[in-house]
This record gives sequence, structure tokens and C-alpha cells, in this order.
Amino acid sequence: MNKHSAQAKIFLVIMLVMIYIPIVSLMLFSFNESKSLTRFTGFSLEWYAKLFQSEQIMDAVITTLVIAILATIISTLLGTMAALALADVKRGVRETTLGLNHLPIVNPEIVTAISFFVFFGAIQMDRGWLTMLIAHIAFCTPYVVITVYLKVRSMDPHLADAAYDLGATPLQALYKVILPQIKVGMIAGAAIAFTMSFDDFVISYFAASGSAVQNISIYLYTLKRGVEPTINALSTIIITIIGIKIMRDYWKQKI
Repeated sequence: MNKHSAQAKIFLVIMLVMIYIPIVSLMLFSFNESKSLTRFTGFSLEWYAKLFQSEQIMDAVITTLVIAILATIISTLLGTMAALALADVKRGVRETTLGLNHLPIVNPEIVTAISFFVFFGAIQMDRGWLTMLIAHIAFCTPYVVITVYLKVRSMDPHLADAAYDLGATPLQALYKVILPQIKVGMIAGAAIAFTMSFDDFVISYFAASGSAVQNISIYLYTLKRGVEPTINALSTIIITIIGIKIMRDYWKQKI
């Protein structure tokens, strides 16, 4: 083993330790008997029981999941249709549209949040569940457009023409020829959209400000006494589900 290889491995270990020690600590203290977040006093499942007994937390979790799922489905449909449409327009229009599509992505999130806040106020739309959903769809769609368009560019256009020549209708060509070729891009775009929606706080807070609607991020922000052990339990469940999904996909690829 040469010197540079050893240094690279040491750096990698340090980086992984810095990333995962806080996560392991959070998971460990979710089983703590007391409310202490720094001293482990004994093993207990009390906070998991209280998590599912808390109506406020469960409402926040349900709101987060429903909005994330709906935003993912709608933004994936819109983004896919936009990506397919971009392939058939002139180069100037395509480049201009893609440039505009990138603006919400490179914009600071607070700018987008304030924009939604002003927009919903200008049209006198009551802020709440619907405004949060609209905002999530709006900021998720550009990510889907980017990922799907990359697959559309690599798609063989002659396959669709061949399907038309063989008597396929536009709808049949879409489902049987085009979508199978861009399926990977759609799945990747949907995954990004779901993650962005599930994790969002700033835009959600401004889009639903003044209402009783809360997702997980807003609920955590409004806690008056800091993070509670029940949040550790919720975070542990989320981390476990994500970890199982990642390992499942990893072993699928290995097999």
C-alpha cells in the first residue's frame, strides 16, 4: 500500500465517521429511557409508543407523505411531458426553456419561498394544504425535466417513427415505445422530487404560513422546547426505511 492510498483511506474513514456519528447518536438516544439527549440512562421503547400516540406528529407525518406523493406524481407527469415536448421544438426555444427551467434550481430557496408567499397573497389565495402542494409541484418539476430530458436526448427517434409506420397510434407509441426508453429517467426524477418535497422546510413554511397545516419540517421548527425524544424515534424510523431500501436496491444490482 503506497502513502497516497493510505492517506486516502484515512481521509475516507474520517469523513464517514463525521457523517455517521450524529446519525448513530440520534438512533441510540431514541431508545433512551429518559428525556436526556446526552446521557443514556437505559433502554426503552417509550418514545416510539408516544410517537404513534401523538396526534400532532402523526398529522404532520401524514401531511408530509401525502403532499410528497402527490407532488411527485404530478411533477413527474408534467416534467416528462415537458421533456418530450422540448425534443420537438427549435433549438433556440429549447435552450431558452431549459435556461428558464434551471432558474428555480439555482435560485436560493428563500427567494423561491418569498415569491410563493407574495404570489399567493397577490391572488388572495388562502394559505394551507393546497398552496403547499402547488408550491411543491412547482419546485419539483424542474428537477424532473432535467433528468428526463437527458434520457429523451439519448432516445432513438426512429423507433417512434417505426411504430407509427407499423400502425401504432400516438398513445400506443408513447406507452409501448417512448416511455420504456425514458423509464429510468422518470424514476430518477420521481425519486429526486419525492426527496425534495419530503425534506423541504423554507418553501413549505412560507406557502402555508398562517395556517394550521404542518409538515414534519414545520412541526420541528415550531417546537418550543427543542427537539423531543419522540423526534429521535421518528427520525430513526425514517432512516431505517431509507437504509432498507438502499440495501435492497444494492443487493438487487449485485445479483
